[in-house]
Amino acid sequence: MSRPRIVIVGAGFAGYRTARALSRITRNRAEITLLNPTDYFLYLPLLPQVAAGILEPRRVTVSLSGTLPHVRLALGEADVIDLDGRTVHCTGPEGDPGTLPYDRLVLAAGSVNRLLPVPGVAEHAHGFRGLPEALYLRDHVTRQVELAAADDDPKSRSARCTFVVVGAGYTGTEVAAQGQLFTDAQVRGHPLRAGMRPRWLLLDIADRVLPELDERLSRTADKVLRERGVDVRTGTSVKEATSGGVLLSDGEFIDTRTLVWCVGVRPDPLVESLGLALERGRLLVDPHLQVPGRPELFACGDAAAVPDLERPGGYTPMTAQHAWRQGKVAARNVAASLGMGERRVYRHRDLGFAVDLGGVKGAANPFGVPLSGVAAGAVTRGYHLAALPGNRVRVAADWLLDAVLPRQAVQLGLVRSGSVPLDTASPELARVPGRPEKAKGAKQGAEKRVEEPMDEPAKHQPGPAPARTEPPSPVKRADLPAEGDS
Repeated sequence: MSRPRIVIVGAGFAGYRTARALSRITRNRAEITLLNPTDYFLYLPLLPQVAAGILEPRRVTVSLSGTLPHVRLALGEADVIDLDGRTVHCTGPEGDPGTLPYDRLVLAAGSVNRLLPVPGVAEHAHGFRGLPEALYLRDHVTRQVELAAADDDPKSRSARCTFVVVGAGYTGTEVAAQGQLFTDAQVRGHPLRAGMRPRWLLLDIADRVLPELDERLSRTADKVLRERGVDVRTGTSVKEATSGGVLLSDGEFIDTRTLVWCVGVRPDPLVESLGLALERGRLLVDPHLQVPGRPELFACGDAAAVPDLERPGGYTPMTAQHAWRQGKVAARNVAASLGMGERRVYRHRDLGFAVDLGGVKGAANPFGVPLSGVAAGAVTRGYHLAALPGNRVRVAADWLLDAVLPRQAVQLGLVRSGSVPLDTASPELARVPGRPEKAKGAKQGAEKRVEEPMDEPAKHQPGPAPARTEPPSPVKRADLPAEGDS
């Protein structure tokens, strides 16, 4: 008899974990295919350190073929899923079409940048969801500092040395914290005229930074940022973006050449094209991560609305922690549907979180114990080393070198601005032609992709917190692993 065919769409936290766990459970008794636009798993929580020049890009990428030896990698992106015909139609990296038949399908397509109806954002801002965007930001910031040092116009110098980050959630806070250290290090070796110092602004409509965390740790992060020189503006948003700066909701105009958009994500548009029941853009599944009425279809991660058994009536938030653990449960249940083992429901126990604020500082509450400063920084980096599925020695070596040697601030020119438009940016690459929602230019993309905010936790509590109706900045968190997770 032929082996059952399992197709996994997406190799983010959920998809990668599903593939890895399935290969171990099935032991070659099933044919597993992983469809992904890149040949690597991206460890998103360390992306701000790539943008800040601490880690080399390959440190946060894990080879799919190298770490999943019993999984077939299909490079490409899903265009259409034929549920009745049980096939995935996809487009390869060179535009060639393909078809993947399946007996079981795991949808782990992840999420994409979420736009708001703010004039000029799609044209003048850049997101922070993938490696190309981190590399672009590193080059762009380096270039602005270098140009400012040679500029005779004080106003132009000030604009080039002003960097605006929108969204004070996990991602935005880390980008601003790391960015201030990065530019300060640059000007120490390349002083600006008249003692000017690069200025980073962190904006959020919420009343505090890291609104999803408890107030004590939010205050700690706020204090670290302000002491470092970051201009934190809470209760403030962007009203309009232009090529010369941003107009804030309080009427102030900030001259800048840099706008980083970190206000959240939404599920991949592929989910909407299935015509199945959705919950705020996410595919509804049961506690076994199975789509009701479709026993062959499973979903996990940001693409799935998974019932929160600790909070009846609610759904688990879109976080890396949930995606990673859901992948393990999805693998077990897919295997069980093929007669290999028993099913289990997804139940989550929150053991804490960690935020890296750059240098030796951080904020964390492992097992509910609030930490800050050096202790939190050590816990945060220790967590990342434990959670990384590869490259641990190389990451640790980069951290050591960064502690004893000055950073190399040079432009590599690997990614141009036009290669990472905000309206088409996915977690890994820009849209591949043929998707349900094609890239048609920044302006058109902005008009089409104004979305309602996603469900996110209102406050960090033991266990997932109640969903917030309109979160100011839904973000990914780097949470601590549950017992038994590798």
